[in-house]
Amino acid sequence: MVREYIHEINIGVVVIKTNVFLAPLAGVADSAFRAVCMEQGAGLCYSEMISAKGLHYGSEGSRRLAYHLEAENPFAVQIFGREPDLMADAASYFADEQGAAIIDINMGCPVPKVCSNREGSFLMTEPELVGKIVRAVSDAAGVPVTVKMRRGYKKDVECAPEIAKVCEANGASAVTVHGRFRDQMYSGRSDRGVIKRVKDAVSVPVIASGDVCTREDAADVFKETGCDGIMIGRGALGNPWIFRSIVSDTDVVPTAAMIKELSRRQLDLEICEKGEVVAVREMKKHFAWYMKGRRNAAALRNLAFTAESIGEFEAILDSLEDEPV
Repeated sequence: MVREYIHEINIGVVVIKTNVFLAPLAGVADSAFRAVCMEQGAGLCYSEMISAKGLHYGSEGSRRLAYHLEAENPFAVQIFGREPDLMADAASYFADEQGAAIIDINMGCPVPKVCSNREGSFLMTEPELVGKIVRAVSDAAGVPVTVKMRRGYKKDVECAPEIAKVCEANGASAVTVHGRFRDQMYSGRSDRGVIKRVKDAVSVPVIASGDVCTREDAADVFKETGCDGIMIGRGALGNPWIFRSIVSDTDVVPTAAMIKELSRRQLDLEICEKGEVVAVREMKKHFAWYMKGRRNAAALRNLAFTAESIGEFEAILDSLEDEPV
């Protein structure tokens, strides 16, 4: 049972109702998706990662990524970069001007275009710089600062416990650990042992990330690592109900009626933020994930990919059969 592990959690001065979080999923975790995940029981949702350098050079896109609804509060903004002063400026801006309750520093992104700039998980190879960045952000933000990291940058060179201690010493209020090396990307299995080793190394809350796709996975991670909370990423794609499943400790199998209701809610939120054309485009990928494993999934996905208006998308939703998966 996972219920015994679900509880309120404090990150610095921020009180969060449940210790089950949505990860900062690039290209996925926009305000609409975060809102429906919160409605299903997520305690905290993170923005898509935002470039501190992009903000510094006036990128409107960087500012828009921090857009959020009142219903999402408390809200966490994740920033990435390697210049302590730019990271500090970004933290101050998002806390003061955008209402972020928590600033998260990305030290876990494994994608080549980020790591080639010596950002993301590459920072784990530079403990001294890590300390400078966390200290600068902590001093500037005025809100709790957290750090998301991996097991290490190079395969078989584990440094997460060391980096976590550096982060704590420089003001981090919590750390999130994904149990894969950067070289693994998302292949293989997330190692839970490293999360326990980080938990043993620091006194701040430790959030476990990686391969949490069911409530049984959640229970196992809590039990095996002693972590203070869990963060769900790919396990939430097409399944925002995973948060309700974990928090209620009851398997939630979405019916067609549930998919219709949630999709319409998400589409409405997308329209309010981005307008009809972009909203319909954004919903296509989510709808494809919602259809996974359902009757006539391929045909419905193909229809969705050709939809260009709200009316066309609504018609596809209406065609779903109201029966359990």
